[in-house]
Amino acid sequence: MEHIAALLLVIGCSNTMADCHELPVPVSVFATADQCVSERPFAMGDVQGQAEHIIAKCLAVDPALEDDYDQIVWNVRPDGTLDASLAVSDLVMASNGARPEKDYLRQQ
Repeated sequence: MEHIAALLLVIGCSNTMADCHELPVPVSVFATADQCVSERPFAMGDVQGQAEHIIAKCLAVDPALEDDYDQIVWNVRPDGTLDASLAVSDLVMASNGARPEKDYLRQQ
């Protein structure tokens, strides 16, 4: 399996930059950061007209966390600057194999 080095995030915003949302693009993952940077203008062209302002950014993918990333955290500032990163949520799931409540129900 090929590793992902970069993810292309494309955001469309209203004229006031107050209402923004992610825009889907045909290709959003890349094996190298250079490929992502090269594709960025074409991706922005693909979504032209879907929003007043379109911002795109290539996000570096840490190979050690590639399978753990489950969030893209982003914010567009009023000046149009996009702050974005990949993140791993703090969600922790735990399970107790003993399940004493079931044992209690069986004893009745």
